Amino acid sequence: MIRVLRILNRFNLGGPTYNAAFLTKYLSSEYKTLLVGGEIDKNENSSMHILDELNVKPIIIPEMRRSINYNNDLIAYYKLKEIIHRFKPDIIHTHASKAGSLGRWAAYRCNVPVVVHTFHGHVFHSYFGPAKTSLVKSVERSLAKISNSIVAISEKQKNELCNLHKIAPEEKVSVVPLGFDLGRFQENKELKREQFRNEYGIGDNEIAIGIIGRLVPIKNHPLFIDAIAYIKKHSQLPLRFFIIGDGECRSEIENYARLKGIEYTSKKGEKALLTFTSWIKEIDQVNAGMDIITLCSLNEGTPVSLIEAQASGTPIVATNVGGIEDVVLPGKTALLTNNKSQDFAEKILKLASDANLRLKMQELGWAFVESKFHYSRLVKDMEALYWNQLMNAGLKKHSFATA
Repeated sequence: MIRVLRILNRFNLGGPTYNAAFLTKYLSSEYKTLLVGGEIDKNENSSMHILDELNVKPIIIPEMRRSINYNNDLIAYYKLKEIIHRFKPDIIHTHASKAGSLGRWAAYRCNVPVVVHTFHGHVFHSYFGPAKTSLVKSVERSLAKISNSIVAISEKQKNELCNLHKIAPEEKVSVVPLGFDLGRFQENKELKREQFRNEYGIGDNEIAIGIIGRLVPIKNHPLFIDAIAYIKKHSQLPLRFFIIGDGECRSEIENYARLKGIEYTSKKGEKALLTFTSWIKEIDQVNAGMDIITLCSLNEGTPVSLIEAQASGTPIVATNVGGIEDVVLPGKTALLTNNKSQDFAEKILKLASDANLRLKMQELGWAFVESKFHYSRLVKDMEALYWNQLMNAGLKKHSFATA
């Protein structure tokens, strides 16, 4: 049996948890997988319910956290080495930056035969200043040298890793898009729409526009607020706006909304131009209730909210950054825009004022994501990558332990 130790930064809501969970659960019977992850930050929402639904039981390392802390990171590193010695993996597969740093170094020091790392995004622009960004790139180049394979989740990301930031040579980087269980977004859509809109007092004639994700600087929520302010001034359409999620920037975003003269609420059923809902686990209900989903990020890997929006048939307005072009059909399921509030707002107004355009985009969304982002495709692609790397490492099938 081939033993895979999968290491994830932390179990917060987002694509990495889904990716790690589906690969842990659905790899073929030839594989035995152990999942390890860190602790979420206090302002993040847990994704443990995803693992619970799949009956996946991870090992939690409390010291492995998002922020850099020498003592915690050192403890997490030694705990990973202990797990490696006990589990004796043939493959270590790390996901995202902190797990990638600690996990790959531990794998290298323990002589694990195959080391794979997935970039679920990157921090090579829009996160840090020039000096820190240069240091991060240098570290990632060193880690790439001790990795057998690097996984990018889109062609655009591979180009950035190989050619723009020069993290690893092209022959070491494979493209394996994320995979999800998207069927629930097609189930009982009308009922879910009615339930969500009743809960938040959205009228039949009102067009609901939402943004889903962590309230952190990289998600650029002030652009969403600026767009609302522009639309309030230039349009009489019956629109309602929703910020779904929470995080460290919540107070700043609320203050910015007040500064822009935007009436907002956080109470269900209370009508206001803008509603802060905090986290909602039933995201399929959210998408069914929305007429337009937006994204304002400064940088993205594979934005899950846009994949889920298309699975629900909800048209999109998003900034054209990172891997976004790889997860939508520009002009067909999404209108892409720059980081200018007027352009962003006008794209929203274009969709809001044209029901026929929204309908056309709805019809194309599901067909696009069903074939490209289902978890069965993810599992198949990853098993092929694992097997190739095992063969390259000189390991034969009969050499694996049967326990």
